Amino acid sequence: MKKSLFFLYNMYALITFIALMLLLFPIFLLFSLAGPLTGGNGAIRLCMVWADAWMALIGIRHRTSFEVPHDPSRPYIFVANHISYIDAVILVKSIRQYFRPLARAESASLPVFGFIYRNACVTVDRSDPVSRAASVSRLKSLLRKKISVFVFPEGTFNMGDRPLKSFYDGAFRVALETGTSIKPILFLDGYDRMHYSRLASLTPGKSRAIYLEEISVDGYGIDEVARLRDDVHAIMHQKLIAYGAVWARSSAGS
Repeated sequence: MKKSLFFLYNMYALITFIALMLLLFPIFLLFSLAGPLTGGNGAIRLCMVWADAWMALIGIRHRTSFEVPHDPSRPYIFVANHISYIDAVILVKSIRQYFRPLARAESASLPVFGFIYRNACVTVDRSDPVSRAASVSRLKSLLRKKISVFVFPEGTFNMGDRPLKSFYDGAFRVALETGTSIKPILFLDGYDRMHYSRLASLTPGKSRAIYLEEISVDGYGIDEVARLRDDVHAIMHQKLIAYGAVWARSSAGS
């Protein structure tokens, strides 16, 4: 009986996800006509509506908390830990200002969803140097226009018992080259809500995002990418343990 209910719940979640996408798709189409900046801002706002509605329908109770006051009028480079497919929904539920996520290009080819994805995100093929360079150029352009960006610095799912995988340099290099502060966010419950091992593992329950204090790039030289990267990693590592991230508990003493 429990397995049957679990299966039915996941089918219900998938159906409501697709139904909301199709319901909102005509509005995404209209926003796309407004150009990459205005249209992209509209697409992100619509993704927030999508996330709000879907989480309410499937019984996921989300709460965003702030260790220190946050100024949503300023652009940031948001970074967060990455451990679940549902992180993509949690991020638009957690960030309530104009921003663009950096996302893998593979999903952009999907029908309907791919169109939304291309309009709301900056896509990158990490295996292609040209694509990587183009994505960095677009991130910098958005920051100059006061639009924040979001990056998962781990690149892929953390599938170990450490709080975090090692970080890629990209977000931190862009931060130094544009003078933009890093704003770390912790996603604490994606591991429980939807395990990375399979898509059909969704469960209802709580979802928490914690905004940490921003990390200014003042005091870092333009060539100190590694120092900035490692400092952000150390802060997020310690805070994930402090907040009791389930997958990191075995590392609490290390």
